[in-house]
Amino acid sequence: MKGALIGCGFFAQNQLHAWRDIEGAEIVALCDRDEQRLVQSATDFNIARTYFDAEAMFKDAGFDFVDIATTAPSHRTLVEMAARAGVHIICQKPFAENLDDARAMVSAAAEAQRTMMVHENFRWQSPIRAALSIVRSGRIGTPFFGRFSFRSGYDVFTGQPYLAEGKRFIIEDLGIHILDIARAFLGNAERITATTKRINPKIRGEDVATMLLSHIAGATSVVDCSYATRRMPETFPQTLLEIDGTEGTLRLDAGYRLTVQSDGEDVQDVSPPVLPWAEKPWHNIQESVLTIQQHFTDCIAAGREPETSGSDNLQTLALVEAAYLSAAEGRTVTLDEL
Repeated sequence: MKGALIGCGFFAQNQLHAWRDIEGAEIVALCDRDEQRLVQSATDFNIARTYFDAEAMFKDAGFDFVDIATTAPSHRTLVEMAARAGVHIICQKPFAENLDDARAMVSAAAEAQRTMMVHENFRWQSPIRAALSIVRSGRIGTPFFGRFSFRSGYDVFTGQPYLAEGKRFIIEDLGIHILDIARAFLGNAERITATTKRINPKIRGEDVATMLLSHIAGATSVVDCSYATRRMPETFPQTLLEIDGTEGTLRLDAGYRLTVQSDGEDVQDVSPPVLPWAEKPWHNIQESVLTIQQHFTDCIAAGREPETSGSDNLQTLALVEAAYLSAAEGRTVTLDEL
């Protein structure tokens, strides 16, 4: 399969490395409005076709899928352009700026009969997959409580300065991942209550959020996120888990230590590998990029819907919107309202 990538920024470099490692897929065209980034990426990854304009790239065609690695305001335009061009789509999160745009994007891909997946990579981290496999096997029984926690003081603004400029920050950029992990373990939610706070005076958005979810299947979960937490050693970018089930408990602790307490206690080291092009502490996320893009490739080849499809991601995006509404109005929000 031949692919094109739109957006050659900070995180897209991980996507380009991962595509180079995937059998059966090759990036043949790049598009970015920034000439320096475009030329550098084309040189680094030996990609001959480069474009400043996405429309021109789609017009020239010659590829089967597009990887949209831009920011959310451009997503609807690019997804609809890709659907009209008849190519499969993988789109960076947040999927859209609002639910109306997201629904229109899902419809556009469905009408074109093309596969569309959201690059929601956190649930594809190997420690998370290991924990998911155990819970889905029934080893700890039926889950009734979960805590999904990401707390760090890591400076994410140097590499991605735009994160400090938006009115929204931690729920939209990070919490969306952790909410998606909660859905992966406990299913869709029907209600959410959220509080937010800004600790860092140099940013516009919130950098602390705590969310309480009631899931349709009966479980309750707490999702807590912070980029204002000072801790030693620093745990970035690890997501910590605790799942209580009717037959036992699972914990994913700092240092990628996975503990299952059921009939006795089982402790595993589920540290992710450091890929040749990866570096600590980002290696956990970088490995998940390879895994999710391989899943996308495999799903297209098999003609099946990806786990993190556009239609599935509507549920995660709805939780983000509901969380902001809850925090703004100081009340519990039901997902039916959206």
